[in-house]
Amino acid sequence: MDRILPTPWQIFGEFLRLGATAFGGPSMVVYIRELAVEKKHWLSEEEFRQGAALCQMIPGATAMQAAAYVGLRAGGLAGAAASFLGFGLPAFGLMFCFAFLYAQTGTLPAVVSVFSGLQAVVVAIVANAAYSFGKTTLKNWRHLAIAAAAGGMFWFNVHPGLVILLAGGLGWLILPQPTLDRLKTGVVRALELEWQKLTLILGGVLAGMAGLYFGAHDLFNLAFLMMRVDLMAFGGGFASVPLMYHEVVAVFQWMDGQTFMNGIVLGQVTPGPIVITATFIGYLLQGSFGAIVATLAVFTPSFLLVVGLAPYYSRFSGSALLHKLQRGVLCSFVGLLISVGVRLGTQVEWDLVHGLIALVGLAALLRKVDILWIVAAGIGLSLLFIR
Repeated sequence: MDRILPTPWQIFGEFLRLGATAFGGPSMVVYIRELAVEKKHWLSEEEFRQGAALCQMIPGATAMQAAAYVGLRAGGLAGAAASFLGFGLPAFGLMFCFAFLYAQTGTLPAVVSVFSGLQAVVVAIVANAAYSFGKTTLKNWRHLAIAAAAGGMFWFNVHPGLVILLAGGLGWLILPQPTLDRLKTGVVRALELEWQKLTLILGGVLAGMAGLYFGAHDLFNLAFLMMRVDLMAFGGGFASVPLMYHEVVAVFQWMDGQTFMNGIVLGQVTPGPIVITATFIGYLLQGSFGAIVATLAVFTPSFLLVVGLAPYYSRFSGSALLHKLQRGVLCSFVGLLISVGVRLGTQVEWDLVHGLIALVGLAALLRKVDILWIVAAGIGLSLLFIR
């Protein structure tokens, strides 16, 4: 079937509708494929597979990056911007509203009870993420060793960036050479790198950061932190949770662990990636401008990596060294998730009710119950039994 390539506005509209129902994080990649390959025929199956592989290899929220990749192939750099903004806008709008309401009502007794119960749900969510991520990542004793080393270093407050570098180095040193299946040649259209437009975007980002540095240093620190988190979040958006926790709670002490957990709860009940928690953090720290700056900062590196690397991906996708480094980094995030799960668990006021909420939530997650039902059940139990 001949392809009818869309305009940027058409791409924006399609991804805005998709983003409004983008619950499930990385699972949304399946629905992005359905839209781009089966419904609209913007991409071939091989083109989408290549993009999905690229998004899994680079840091950042996988679903957001997949959206940008589809937009890039369908409409160039303008199409990538349209799909990226359209897909993320519903999550930002909802989280902005939630952060505003939280700031106004966070001390009411009913609200305190609800979030107290939902903190137990967060522990269950992180435990399930560690289990699911570990099940697909840790295949032998070498993988377990890297994960254990990373978890131990994170527990003793070694900076996550250093942990990631060391894990990648361990992967290079101790992991065996992988057997790589190269993509078929001749089935993927070449992508042109739009240097002038990309340079303009990079210039705008640098100018914006310079303006914040000289005009609003607190906002600059917030933006720079969120960019670092995104650049280190190998393994998808959930990998940002331990990184964000380390920086926001442990290092800068901008908020306590319980408030951070409440932001994670809201990140789970909004569409889009959990990294949208950046909006919540930005709003509580610096109001509306803080929410906007934090959100733009936490997604900008992901976007630039996708549009900058996609034209060259086929050249380095078969690198055994690259795959060993990436595997080491992915193993480290299992350890990081376990470590942060334990730390978040220490923030919960455990009793019989909180314990039951966490256990029931974990059991439901393992049985693939939709997160919205789990959160709704947690809210109901909290209102009934927590005072």
